[in-house]
Amino acid sequence: MNAADTRVDRARKAFLTGDRGLAQKAHKKGIIRKTVGHGEEHKKTFTLPEIILGGQDGLVNVLGVILGVAAATADVKIVIVAGLAATFAESVSMAAVAYTSKIAEADYYQSEYEREKWEVEHFPEGEREEIRALYARYGFAGAELEDIVQKITSNKSIWLEVMMSQELKLEPVDRTQAVPAAVIVGVSALIGSFIPLVAFFFLPIKASIYLSLIVSSLTLFLVGSYKAKVTIGRNVLRQGIEMMVIGMVSAFVGYAIGSIFKVPAS
Repeated sequence: MNAADTRVDRARKAFLTGDRGLAQKAHKKGIIRKTVGHGEEHKKTFTLPEIILGGQDGLVNVLGVILGVAAATADVKIVIVAGLAATFAESVSMAAVAYTSKIAEADYYQSEYEREKWEVEHFPEGEREEIRALYARYGFAGAELEDIVQKITSNKSIWLEVMMSQELKLEPVDRTQAVPAAVIVGVSALIGSFIPLVAFFFLPIKASIYLSLIVSSLTLFLVGSYKAKVTIGRNVLRQGIEMMVIGMVSAFVGYAIGSIFKVPAS
């Protein structure tokens, strides 16, 4: 018997013998899902997706802006000013979106939790039947199913947790993480935004455009590849190329607009 099977047996025993402390611990780790073959244990973290979100968005948006301005004017100072304006506006905007999104997620979870709590208190039989139907779909039946239903519904906190995580597929959102998430996304957007802009501080416009495109493409490819590497079942090369192509298409839209509205040389 391997370690996973041992954890599964402990989970079953916890729910069927009435050890609520062990049962709650088992449920929080998602062992019941593993017991019936639904889902896998995983540790959620906001850091990687939000770093990628901020960095990619900052890089692509600013690259599009500076390419558009560079195509419209031969004045490198104007390109730099436009790039800096887009950089700081983008980082502040992304940070604000990350903050409000996290708060909105927390508020939504709380509203659904309160709704489920009210239903458990006022319509316990209906909610108990939902637990029974849920675990029946997982393959439990007969006395074993009834024991699981009885153990879960005898503890309101576990009952609500099961309803939230397994029926509604929602996980708690810590609203105190809103500020750290905003900082991470904002700083990532700031760093990503400077990647295509740096060349314009040191080189003529034409050379800067080529270097900016090369560095930005390579950065997007590496970020996409790394994202695939830490994501199970994703093709590293394909993800890298996909992210690079999406970024470049977005950037060339800005270049095309700048070319259309090119400012005549004075």
